[in-house]
Amino acid sequence: MLTTKFDFENNEGHTLSGRLELPKEKPRAFALFAHCFTCSKNTLAASKISRYLTEHGIAVLRFDFTGLGSSEGDFANTNFSSNTEDVLAAYAAVTKEYEAPKLLIGHSLGGAAVLKVCPELSEVECVVTIGAPSDASHVNHLFCEEQSEILEEGQAEVNLGGRNFVIKKQFVEDLKDHDILEGLKSSRKAFLIMHSPTDNTVSIDHAAHIYQALKHPKSFIGLEGADHLINDTE
Repeated sequence: MLTTKFDFENNEGHTLSGRLELPKEKPRAFALFAHCFTCSKNTLAASKISRYLTEHGIAVLRFDFTGLGSSEGDFANTNFSSNTEDVLAAYAAVTKEYEAPKLLIGHSLGGAAVLKVCPELSEVECVVTIGAPSDASHVNHLFCEEQSEILEEGQAEVNLGGRNFVIKKQFVEDLKDHDILEGLKSSRKAFLIMHSPTDNTVSIDHAAHIYQALKHPKSFIGLEGADHLINDTE
């Protein structure tokens, strides 16, 4: 297995930092991994899943969204729309350099992003979500105490996972403009929805809403005992 740097530009001209896991033999397929909200490509879930897939012949690109990890840009100026654009930019970069990815994997809000874009990517055959919300605006609950300040002052500093981030009004307003489940009923792809029944960040009810919005082939796996970030190595 070979891990190589794979940076690419998004539609705003920012260089996004990526890591491409390549199997020793010719890949059976290429995949993209979109990480969780305010996380990075180096989370335990992203790195472990990517490497496991690579051991089974699938090349995986995991990358940092704009303003996170080692990617350029200001996180405060990003939103769900820019996340989806970053996924599309990653897809285009891999397609140009190798071939069109057939598998999209998204963790948490990254899962919402891959669900949103997958209907327009004809080469994608399979989509996997891990702890994904069925509604992008679900993220608002993470900074509900600062909502008034964000709306009145235009922004607020929010502590998320022990780190401080600036959340702007445009981020909150952009979340309202997206119906993640729109277009999924007509999508002829295979879906795997993975969610922990004890997820305290995104309720398993979201997995049910996503699953019900899909046509077959579709599958669900309950991640018994897992937390939202899948931090347990088992």
